Amino acid sequence: MRRILVYIRKGLKKSFDNIRNEQLKHNLLQAIPFWIGSVITGFFAVMYAKIFAWGENLLHFILEWHDWMIFIIAPIGFVLSWWLVKEFAPNAKGSGIPQVMAAVELANPKEHTKIRSLLSIKIIVFKIISSVVLVIGGGAVGREGPTIQIAGSIFRKVNEYLPEWWPKISKKNMIMTGAAAGLAAAFNTPLGGIVFAVEELSKTHINYFKTALFTAVIIAGLTAQTLAGSYLYLGYPKTNDVSLMVMFPIILVAGVAGILASQLSVTMLKINDWKKRKLKNDRANVLFLVGCALVIAFISFFISREVLGSGKEIMERVLFTSDKHEDWYVPLLRMLGPALSFTSGGAGGIFAPALTAGASIGSVISGIIHLTPNETNVVILAGMVAFLTGITRAPFTSAIIVLEMTDRHSLIFHLMLAGMVSSLFSILVSRHSLYDVLKMNFLAEIRKD
Repeated sequence: MRRILVYIRKGLKKSFDNIRNEQLKHNLLQAIPFWIGSVITGFFAVMYAKIFAWGENLLHFILEWHDWMIFIIAPIGFVLSWWLVKEFAPNAKGSGIPQVMAAVELANPKEHTKIRSLLSIKIIVFKIISSVVLVIGGGAVGREGPTIQIAGSIFRKVNEYLPEWWPKISKKNMIMTGAAAGLAAAFNTPLGGIVFAVEELSKTHINYFKTALFTAVIIAGLTAQTLAGSYLYLGYPKTNDVSLMVMFPIILVAGVAGILASQLSVTMLKINDWKKRKLKNDRANVLFLVGCALVIAFISFFISREVLGSGKEIMERVLFTSDKHEDWYVPLLRMLGPALSFTSGGAGGIFAPALTAGASIGSVISGIIHLTPNETNVVILAGMVAFLTGITRAPFTSAIIVLEMTDRHSLIFHLMLAGMVSSLFSILVSRHSLYDVLKMNFLAEIRKD
């Protein structure tokens, strides 16, 4: 294999040496690593989505066979997911977005060698396995955040494998571009990927990497569409004939969702802190995980299965069927499930569960104030934006992602309003986002070693 790579490298060098235009040669050499990373990212995003969907379907199949099986598979799934990460790739735990944010900050001449503990092939393997095991066990996690860490790892490895004679490419730009491509491929939202890189990751001027960013997002998205077909993450909810008066329910839902999302973030961080202080050995961690799993199993068996999984089917039901109004307790379940799953120590994202929690809040409130079906859809979408904003503190990214996954461009101002209101209200609970605090924790641990 190594001989083949050496042969390919020599062949490429000879081909590029034949190009007489030095500026063209330099630009091509700068662009090719981004193109390669984007194609690989698109492939991994689609394969991961299929494996993750298989895991969710397997869970539902088992529960349809015998619903009491949740009391067996939940503890096994939670403990196995945690163990895989702990033993083989400790920094694969959780979402993956804080790890990418930390890697971007470490991309400097003094600390760049520390990035490999956050972004690597090992991270990719165990991120996928651990998250799928957790979702089979009923964990309320998503695949979108993990896809971003997977993409960052892919782009980092592509950059690492470049031969010595290749023009040097900024590690920071490579990682940020990979993260944007990963989000674009995960949700099929190219604009969302670009805005995410600018709003959440970038501390440098976009002019330094805008061309690489745009092309990488386009190529990753096209690769994903080639493999999975052209699709919308959710579809086309009906939102026509809605008056401007719907802005008032949007503000109400956004405020509630922002406060609850920020409170959920604070709660998860407190659980993590408590675990660090109290759970000093593996036995204590296993007991904690079994307890969390049994709580979720009890709720699933006796109250509602809607506590399980990423929750995408909830979003699809309230947006596309006549069954639009959830029971009052469903938003609580959609916060409790992610709180217990996300703090388990296994791999799994918070993006999709946050969108589901926001959708359920919009669904409940729109039922209480008796909105029309189309108005309900608008308020549900606003709730999705608002809750995701409360978690990420990235209102424009949240609005653009929901806009693109539903193709409702006429709602751009409604969704941006929801994001801004949520951003204001979430600060009342905590000034810092979940991702920012987790990023600082990762940096502290890595710099301590």
